[in-house]
Amino acid sequence: MKNILSFDYIVPGDDFTRAGEASSDVKHKLKQIGYDPDAIRRVAIAMYEGEINMVIHAGGGQVHVEINPEKVDMVLADQGPGIKDIALAMREGYSTAPDNVRALGFGAGMGLSNMKKCTDTMKIDTEVGKGTTLHMTVLIKR
Repeated sequence: MKNILSFDYIVPGDDFTRAGEASSDVKHKLKQIGYDPDAIRRVAIAMYEGEINMVIHAGGGQVHVEINPEKVDMVLADQGPGIKDIALAMREGYSTAPDNVRALGFGAGMGLSNMKKCTDTMKIDTEVGKGTTLHMTVLIKR
């Protein structure tokens, strides 16, 4: 299937003021093309959570988004420390965010679980010391 739109973003590290720029831009573009509102909401939440995780844990990263008539595919890749225990990281409330990040209101341990809830598929490729790549898809519900 031919892609309608494809976008790439850089998520700067350690900059909470810019975290969410990619998800906001994709949300705006999806609204402009008249995309399904529920899918827009789910894409925006999943991407935002991923961006925040990149800022908190990985010093930033890259996002690639492909928008098709039936789905939105997102790939979020970083070269951070990787995830040591995916099952533990998926538990709501579990966080490795430092205290200074928590003091800003981030790092509550809901990121990965929120991404999973908002997407139809989510795959995590991670290697400790090398980084993490998230593959997420949101389907149009018909």
